[in-house]
Amino acid sequence: MPAERTRTAVAAAGGVVWRPAAGGGIETVVVHRPRYDDWSLPKGKLDAGESALAAAVREVGEETGLQVVAGRRSVRTHYSVAAGPKHVDYWLMQAVGGDSFEPNDEVDELRWLPVPDASALVTHAHDRAVLADLARDDVPRAPSVLLVRHAKAGSRRDWDGPDEERPLETQGRRQAAQLASVLPLFGPLELHTADPVRCRQTLEPLAAATGLELSSLPEVGEERYAADPQAGLDAVERLLAAPGTPGVRVVCSQGGAIPSMLASLGVRFEGTRLHPPAAKGSVWALGGRRGRLLADYYRDLGPDPDAPS
Repeated sequence: MPAERTRTAVAAAGGVVWRPAAGGGIETVVVHRPRYDDWSLPKGKLDAGESALAAAVREVGEETGLQVVAGRRSVRTHYSVAAGPKHVDYWLMQAVGGDSFEPNDEVDELRWLPVPDASALVTHAHDRAVLADLARDDVPRAPSVLLVRHAKAGSRRDWDGPDEERPLETQGRRQAAQLASVLPLFGPLELHTADPVRCRQTLEPLAAATGLELSSLPEVGEERYAADPQAGLDAVERLLAAPGTPGVRVVCSQGGAIPSMLASLGVRFEGTRLHPPAAKGSVWALGGRRGRLLADYYRDLGPDPDAPS
């Protein structure tokens, strides 16, 4: 679920980057910062109007030279700096290229290490908490499906044509553009959509940004799902299977189907809600299988509330 926002804290974001190790298992990146003479994980402050995820990927690239695919959201760490309280939002990230580190003013040394060795080397306890999260084996390190609810469309009451043809409104087009700017960080491999125009329009900017074909998946639309819920659930579970290469499959569906699908997969949400939420333009990051399911809700992928104005 979304991290709590404070607005009064110094906001930063970073990544715990991993890759398969030659002898089995994984290894991770730690960096040395000459300004502080410490070993830590790559991270940095958010730019104005930036999302925490975008900042995390940007900072990892700037400090390490690595190309990464964002995985599951990790922990938020808290500590104090001269400017006041600070928090850092972390994501697990898989390295997929760009192994071209060059020492710079912020980072003068980079090491790939097994996770226990990295944990022993880092200077700060809050970094060890993030590395402990990387070492978990009860949930996947990355989602395999991003389940998107279509962006905001015009009112059904004000639309004269068939409901299937009701398009996005101005706010919905802005939401679709925001999705197209952030979801590529997860490495989309396939794009699937229910048939209503508003679903297709939600993913069309992402298709243009990635060069991927947008394919029809009618089983996840409201009407087809209501008629045959098992077919829609089967379609999502097929896509949940690990793709074999870093990245995700993106599926756009509707509010009459997504909460039921999630509940059937065993997703629960804090509070008194009977079903998990699915706000327009929101994203559920899903991976694994029932009983070991990664399910992380992104209510809004717009600018982070704690980013500078």
